[in-house]
Amino acid sequence: MATIRVQAEPFDVAAEIAALTAGRADIGGVGCFVGTVRDTAAGRAITAMTLEHYPGMTERAMADIAAEAERRWELLGCTLVHRVGRLLPGEGIVLVLASSAHRAAALEATAFLIDWLKTGAPFWKKEAFADGAEAWVAARAEDAAAAGRWG
Repeated sequence: MATIRVQAEPFDVAAEIAALTAGRADIGGVGCFVGTVRDTAAGRAITAMTLEHYPGMTERAMADIAAEAERRWELLGCTLVHRVGRLLPGEGIVLVLASSAHRAAALEATAFLIDWLKTGAPFWKKEAFADGAEAWVAARAEDAAAAGRWG
């Protein structure tokens, strides 16, 4: 069963791993990805990033992605936490955890989950630059290609 959350508050990676693995002696590995706000984009200094989402639709998309990972790999649990609101450089945006009896499944599922989250969950990102300009972040071909490798 997956834990899915969209929240404004920062997440605590250690606490999320502890919650995922609590009372479980059958977990042999946990794959982990933490995405953070960069301080530059295309050579421009970023002062903040604002993330928006479509409540209800976003969580359903995230749950569908987690269910697909659970179908493809023998997972013992997974956690997807995505932040929204105004974030500063260095702050965590997204946390993906996948647990399994074996490392390969946990690591592969983690890569799948972040690849599909980047392209399949309805989030919109706006970068604020040091010069006062703002711009919505466009979808990247590299992200589509990464998601596409999973078929």
